[in-house]
Amino acid sequence: MVSESLSTVPDSEQIRRAPKALLHDHLDGGLRPATVVDLARETGYDALPETNADRLETWFRESADSGSLERYLETFSHTVGVMQTRDALFRVAAECAEDLAADGVVYAEVRFAPEQHLERGLTLEQVVEAVNEGFREGERRAREAGRRIRVGALLTAMRHAARALEIAELANRYRDLGVVGFDIAGAEAGYPPTRHLDAFEYLKRENNHFTIHAGEAFGLPSIWQALQWCGADRLGHGVRIIDDIQVNDDDSVKLGRLAAYVRDKRVPLELCPSSNLQTGAAPSYAEHPIGLLRRLHFRATVNTDNRLMSGTSMSREFEHLVRTFHYTLDDMQWFTVNAMKSAFIPFDERLAMINEVIKPGYAELKSEWLFRDSAR
Repeated sequence: MVSESLSTVPDSEQIRRAPKALLHDHLDGGLRPATVVDLARETGYDALPETNADRLETWFRESADSGSLERYLETFSHTVGVMQTRDALFRVAAECAEDLAADGVVYAEVRFAPEQHLERGLTLEQVVEAVNEGFREGERRAREAGRRIRVGALLTAMRHAARALEIAELANRYRDLGVVGFDIAGAEAGYPPTRHLDAFEYLKRENNHFTIHAGEAFGLPSIWQALQWCGADRLGHGVRIIDDIQVNDDDSVKLGRLAAYVRDKRVPLELCPSSNLQTGAAPSYAEHPIGLLRRLHFRATVNTDNRLMSGTSMSREFEHLVRTFHYTLDDMQWFTVNAMKSAFIPFDERLAMINEVIKPGYAELKSEWLFRDSAR
């Protein structure tokens, strides 16, 4: 009998149970539809396009499925609109941790922009503290349900605004209190990361971590600036690095200098396949660059971006990839270890997560074939 352990393509239940690590998930992009409706009623937000949770869920997904990043970003006015009180932020963060844990995520870095939650009088500090307290509550609820998850916060500055240094300083103040790093987000075109060099230089002086949304809606110049001018530790998306990779008719591959640099330096790519399809960064799962980037051994990771808008989860992202590329549990483990290696927590803690949680979890899943009905 030939062992099938290492070559088994996982089913949906195995994918859900597999330990997963998530680096790119937006707090305001992952609300439960029913929570949006509840918070709108509680806070007096009256601009929702639908007040029925099921119809609202459909509206978010269809509105985001436009092929335009700018249109995609417009959907956030409603989620941010109901996240303007301490109780709302606490609830959304707690539910985020619960939902990720229920999906098999054992480590997550969830990002949000504190500057977008000040309309009802909260301070930047109160926003961060409410979200962090919510994450801790969600971790506690997950433990009670027999699941384990660790969630770190990434503080995001909006690239079209002028508060990046202020948010970077905020991230540094809370770096030992639940915040693991910094990010900038928003429309790339017209707002290059170099506009916020003072924030990145400050973080480097403070030996802090940061990622930059780059190479999603805009191409190689955005990636080059994020790395070579700003010094990003990771690339948020980075999918357009494919523009610097030439695939020849004989299937041989030639990397341009930027692509070679990204691969050689093991720069983590926070790839978000479903989101990329919605914003037009890739035409289909089969044509998504993640397949080639995996084959070429870039430091590729799998992420959700915005679970509500994309109608997705980490399990659904992997289901798409397993169906499209026939990935096995070994492939899933490769992506997950990549993510954990790239996390913004101390090295010894990353190593412990890999060796004591992720690898044993996949080993158990891969051994299950041994205990199937022997009379098959």
